Amino acid sequence: MLWFMLGIILFLMMLSAFFSGSETAFTAVSTARLRSKAKDGDEAAIRVLKILERKERMIGALLLGNNAVNILASALATVTFVGLFGEAGVLYATIVMTVLVLIFAEVLPKTYALHHSLTMTQKVSPIIYILIKILSPITEAVTAIVRHTLLLFGADISKVLKGSHLDLLRGVIDQHQGEDNETQTQRAMLRSVLDLADVDVEEIMIHRKNVEMLNIDLPTEDIVAAALKSPFTRLPLYREDHDNIVGVLHAKELLRELQKVNGDASQLEIEDVTLEPWFIPETTTLFDQLQAFQKRRQHFAYVVDEYGAFMGVVTLEDILEEIVGEIDDEHDQSVVGVKRQADGTIVAQGDVTIRDLNREFDWSLPGFEEYSTLAGLVLYEAQTIPDVGQSFMFYDFKFDILKRTRNQITLVRITPPEKEPEED
Repeated sequence: MLWFMLGIILFLMMLSAFFSGSETAFTAVSTARLRSKAKDGDEAAIRVLKILERKERMIGALLLGNNAVNILASALATVTFVGLFGEAGVLYATIVMTVLVLIFAEVLPKTYALHHSLTMTQKVSPIIYILIKILSPITEAVTAIVRHTLLLFGADISKVLKGSHLDLLRGVIDQHQGEDNETQTQRAMLRSVLDLADVDVEEIMIHRKNVEMLNIDLPTEDIVAAALKSPFTRLPLYREDHDNIVGVLHAKELLRELQKVNGDASQLEIEDVTLEPWFIPETTTLFDQLQAFQKRRQHFAYVVDEYGAFMGVVTLEDILEEIVGEIDDEHDQSVVGVKRQADGTIVAQGDVTIRDLNREFDWSLPGFEEYSTLAGLVLYEAQTIPDVGQSFMFYDFKFDILKRTRNQITLVRITPPEKEPEED
């Protein structure tokens, strides 16, 4: 009889290890690898994905089975030890079962499952699938009780998963660690793709003061000469006032028309080669604008504020550069905006965006609606217009004002916080 009871307890411990390991395996398995195998026709992977579609039912069934066998095993062990040692058997049973459950039914199977989650889920999925079917009425009832109980305390778990996929993806990207430039570039690009929906065009647009524009009322020969001399393919056209945008001059269209008149610019009508202007609000997100560029098959748009005033221009290249970094070609004008010094400090122009600095140096400087540039951060935090030579400490970074033009901060030296040495 004693050996029979011990055999039953041992069998229940094995079941407990099975349930514990299965729970860990199903929660830790990579769905990306499963989907890859499922595309290749792997039936086990397809079955695991089907189980994971209703993760609540799966966890409920495994927890129900695990708790049932643990309680039954503890009860049988208590009866057995009391029969052997009397009342002291309760204490002995508690100690022995705690050690057995902790080591052989929890830590050991979960450790194995954590390192072999893909293989284990595929092997145990047939049993788990049947178990879920059998226990589904009980697990559904338990889930309903849990949901309604949490609602009494103001917690609606049905909304927990909303938006969690993006947070999970960001976490996975942050785990893509490495000191080599390739890894850092990949991590920055992936982060930038996810940030497109959170960044407005006003943060990356070319400000109106830096936009090269042409007066459409100038003689045609002067406009053609200026367009051919310019490094830009598309040039804004205005009439009388810079806010009165009338169109876009495309260099390729201009060359086609010049060819038709054998290069005689005096025979051209600039209005005939002028494209319609496209105005967008400054609050448009990069994700929406990228889709708009694709839909309209255009690469150039004018940015206006809420009053319709011209603020700047944004191009498809500007948005792509937010993802892949600067794209320089043979016509780009090289402007040094950020320079690393030998002593580890960074000298940057005031109009460099916080987003570009964070991406370039893997920093976490905050960006708010009140500002998007380095100069804006200093002004916002200092609450004053600093003088040349002043220094400030914000977010553990030191900012030294090197140059100021009137009330505009044009050059800043940034001293990042020293990295603590990594422990072995």
